[in-house]
Parts: sequence; C-alpha cells; structure tokens
Amino acid sequence: MTMEFKRSPDGGWGWVIVLVSFVTQFLCYGSPLAVGVLYIEWLDAFGEGKGKTAWIGSLASGVGLLASPVCSLCVSSFGARPVTIFSGFMVAGGLMLSSFAPNIYFLFFSYGIVVGLGCGLLYTATVTITCQYFDSRRGLALGLISTGSSVGLFIYAALQRLLIEFYGLDGCLLIVGALALNILACGSLMRPLQSSDRPLSEKTALENVPDRYSIYNEKEKNLEENINILEKRYGGDETCKSTLANGDCKQESLVHKNPTTMSHTKETETYKKKVAERTYFCKQLAKRKWQLYKNYCEETVTLFKNKVFSALFIAIFLFDIGGFPPSLLMEDVARSSNVKEEDFIMPLISIIGIMTAVGKLILGILADFKWINTLYLYVATLIIMSLALCAIPFAKSYVTLAILSGIVGFLTGNWSIFPYVTTKTVGIEKLAHAYGILMFFAGLGNSLGPPIVGWFFDWTQTYDIAFYFSGFCVLLGGFILLLAALPSWDTCDKQVPKPAPTTFLYKVASNSSNV
Repeated sequence: MTMEFKRSPDGGWGWVIVLVSFVTQFLCYGSPLAVGVLYIEWLDAFGEGKGKTAWIGSLASGVGLLASPVCSLCVSSFGARPVTIFSGFMVAGGLMLSSFAPNIYFLFFSYGIVVGLGCGLLYTATVTITCQYFDSRRGLALGLISTGSSVGLFIYAALQRLLIEFYGLDGCLLIVGALALNILACGSLMRPLQSSDRPLSEKTALENVPDRYSIYNEKEKNLEENINILEKRYGGDETCKSTLANGDCKQESLVHKNPTTMSHTKETETYKKKVAERTYFCKQLAKRKWQLYKNYCEETVTLFKNKVFSALFIAIFLFDIGGFPPSLLMEDVARSSNVKEEDFIMPLISIIGIMTAVGKLILGILADFKWINTLYLYVATLIIMSLALCAIPFAKSYVTLAILSGIVGFLTGNWSIFPYVTTKTVGIEKLAHAYGILMFFAGLGNSLGPPIVGWFFDWTQTYDIAFYFSGFCVLLGGFILLLAALPSWDTCDKQVPKPAPTTFLYKVASNSSNV
C-alpha cells in the first residue's frame, strides 16, 4: 500500500486556500502589528517605562520568527489544518487572557509569547499549504496571502482605537480575541492535498524501506557479528543452565534431538536474528542522523563563508532593529510631538499598514523585471528608509508624520523581495536553509528594536536620538550589504584562487613522478 498525492491544481480549491489563508493572516496579525494603539493604553494603565512596555509588542512580532524552525517542524509533522486550528486557540486565548492581565509581566507571556508563537505557527501553516496547492501560480498566491497582514494592520489600528473608546482596553482585547476564533473556521477549510484514505505512517514506512535494506546490504558482516555475539551470550547461558540442572553435558545432545526443542531452537535463532537486525538498524540510523546533523553544520558554515550572505544577515538584523519600531511607536511619537487629536484624519499605524501592502505589490512587480538588480533594489530601500527614519524627529505636524509614515510603510514592503534576494545570494537549492537562518535574525531584531528605542526615550525623554539610532542601524546595514555586493568583490574573488589549482596539480604530478 502506498500514499498517493494529488498534483498541485493551481486553482480550484486552491483559491479557497488562498482566501482562508488571507483571512487567517488578517485575523492573527491584525492586533500584533497594530499593537501601537494598545501600547499607549498599557503605558497609562501600568505606568512602566516605554522600553519595558515595548517588549510586549516586540515579543509578539519576534517570537514567531525566532521559533520558525519549530513551527516548520510542527507543520511538517502534523499538517497545516491541525496546526491552524490549534494555533487559532492560542491566538484567541492569548488575546483574551491579556484582558485580565494584572501587570505588564503577565502581558509578556499572554500577549508576547502565546500570541506571538501562535502567529508564527499560522504563518508557516498558511505558506506551506499554499505552496502545496500552487506551482506555476505560486508567486501570485503567496503575494495575495501576504497582504492579509498588511490589511489587518490597516483595519485593526482603527478598530482597536474604536473598541477602546466604547468598551475600554479589557473589552477591546476580549472582542479582538473573539474575532480570532474565526481562524478555527479557516483551518477547517484547509483540506490537505494528499488522499485521506491511507494513513501517513505508511508513506513513512515506504520511504524507509529502501534505505533500510540498503543499510543491511552495505555491511552484512556487521550483522553476522551481532548474531555471533548474541549466540555466544545466549548459548553460554543455556550451557550453564543445563550443567547446573543435570550436572552432565550429555543432556544437550538429547535435547537437540527432541522435535519440540528443535522448534524452540529455530524460534530462538529467528528471535536473535531479529534482535541483531534491529540493533544494527538502530546503530546505522544513529550514524545517519549524526551525518545529517554534521552536513547541516557544514552547510551553515559554507553559507557564512559567502560574503554577501554574511552581509545580508547583518542587514536584516539591523533593518529590523531600526525599521520595526515606527509601526509600534508612531502613535506615541505623535503624542510626544503634541499633535492634537482632532488633527488625526487617520491613525498613523493605518497609513503604515496600507502603504506596506502597496509597497509589497509594487516592489514585487519591479523585482520581476530582468533589467532590475533585486539586490541593489533592496539596498536602495534600506538607504531611503534610513533617511526617512532620521527625518521623523523633525516632523512636528500630523501631515509630515503621515507622509513619513507612508514612506516607511512603503519601504517596509521590501519583505516581498527578500526571498528573491536570498535566492540570488545562495541559490534555489539552499534557499530553505538560508531563509530559516535569516528569519531567526529578523526575529531577534524585531524583539530588540522597540525596547531599545523605548529605552532611549526613557534616558533622554525624547525620541530624537532614538530615531537617529534607528536610521543609523538601517543605513549601516544597507552600506555593508552594498559593499559586499559590489562587482569588484566578485572579480577579486574570482582572480585570487586561480594560482591554487596550478600549485596543487604540480605537487600531485611531482609526487606521482617520484613514485
């Protein structure tokens, strides 16, 4: 019996998957990305410093990225549908628990860790099942579902402010948590592509059969050695027992002539052979697992030997430290700049959200043009964003803050071209490995950025130095990546190793001639 898999339909029920994945990202990321509205309320409610309070939103955005390897393992082991349903309970439960938070430390767990981990699981599940249902239209499908988080940021920023006015902070979190329960309905529609009439374990067994027999055929001597060891041990025990019972070794010959004893002997030999096979198989499996782990470490070291990849992980880390805080702190920046509430036509976080969706779409389209270097396009977004961040302290009106929020939001849409950049740097065959490492550093930057900016305010009582620091981080990451990606570096790399093969071949030739 085999496990049958259906071909990716590139449509049909796949568009339902796109719709429910869009709604899932909308519901789960809406509140964490628009946490800036809640951030102001938590500052007033608990009276803690801005740096400490900023940990809540940074954890909600960073924990899911930090735990991306665990999230991928859960989805590959249990499937997208069960993970989505379970994570829906996590997100909804975490939001509802946050309404009963007695202090800020409780919010670190309920909102930061529980909601953040649930969002990470949901992101991995939606992307995985969308990739399963689409092949030729995969880019379009992934682009559509990725806008769910941006639209969620746009709507939830205004929705949470409205709910706080009518029902207070606690009522807002309860209602938002109740809305998140709709993720369960979305998860129930994520029908797996594989046929459901045969269990998944048979697929695993079928895949392991050829490897198992190949292991046995590699070294049959080791298997025989294991059997001999068991025979010596088992035979020695039988000899001792017969000698102690009868005091005579002649009893052994009579026992072997008995048919019942002969059948028992065959069963014993079969049992010993099975034990030996299982023991040998476990040893080889352990060796294979160790070899896979060793290969993973070697591939990781090889990736970091690539100068562009090393610069890319520095750039994404610095970008998230400096580029993520505006979406969390912009509302408080406006309040610190004494902008009147009646001047607010639209929440600044909503502007960031809608422009992020526009940026993802336009930058993704630009990346498809062959005459545009995607890596240089990504560097350009970093440099321009750094200038916009440094200009925020000079903005003292709602209009200027709205313009800068729109620019920052649009450039944050460079997340849509980041996979293109990673593929260009390491190749498609190493994309999954490299992207997992980069997302870990992105999550680390997301977690550290807002608290650092908040601490700067606590020390200086102004956001000026904080945003200068943020702009410097993004600018530094952009210049490091630009220097690593310059063509002159590639030319130097190609010219330097040329003498090495000549010297190596000469030595081999001289050794062979001496022999």
